[in-house]
Amino acid sequence: TVLSEKPTTFTITVTSEAGENDETVQTTLKFTYREKYPDETPLYEIASQENLDDNDITDIMKLLEQQAEENLGMVMIFTLVSAVQEKLNEIVDQIKTRREEEKKQKEREAEEEEKQRFHGTPVTIENFLNWKAKFDAELLEIKRKKLKEEEQAGKNKLSGKQLFEMDHNLDTSDIQFLEEAGNSVEVDESLFQEMDDLELEDEEDDPDYNPVNLDSD
Repeated sequence: TVLSEKPTTFTITVTSEAGENDETVQTTLKFTYREKYPDETPLYEIASQENLDDNDITDIMKLLEQQAEENLGMVMIFTLVSAVQEKLNEIVDQIKTRREEEKKQKEREAEEEEKQRFHGTPVTIENFLNWKAKFDAELLEIKRKKLKEEEQAGKNKLSGKQLFEMDHNLDTSDIQFLEEAGNSVEVDESLFQEMDDLELEDEEDDPDYNPVNLDSD
């Protein structure tokens, strides 16, 4: 695209070959002929760019400077543009390679993470002793809590005397039970019919019997 004739100024847009996912990189070069061109290098700059980072721009400018110096005295625009074209193709390949490496790196990290989760932490004397100390401390704390709960439960347990002191109705609970039963209480008389068959010794026939000494046999 010609921008002016005096001095001669024009732009050329250079696009790389399609890379991964049909992505391309592109730059628009602006040239201006000096009065003594081609015996002196043309003025050049990057008017615009797509998908290029700062390092890429720097590399392209260095390439243009190198090619212009090498072709001084000859018509060189075609040579400069061709060199930039090859550079853009290299950049696309580098982007593709970089993305593949990043993908492989993520896959390796995922595999390592999976292996670590599957195999667990390797047991060493140091980490085993650390684990055991922690385990023993936790076990001791559980035992302390259990003893404390049992001790607290023992303190809260009321004796029979305390129950009666708290509820005086318990004094007559047995009598009340019998009154409520009335005549419904049945006694099995057969349990007492065989009393004569039992060999019961008369206390007076016992040589060790002493009515005064209640602790005697």
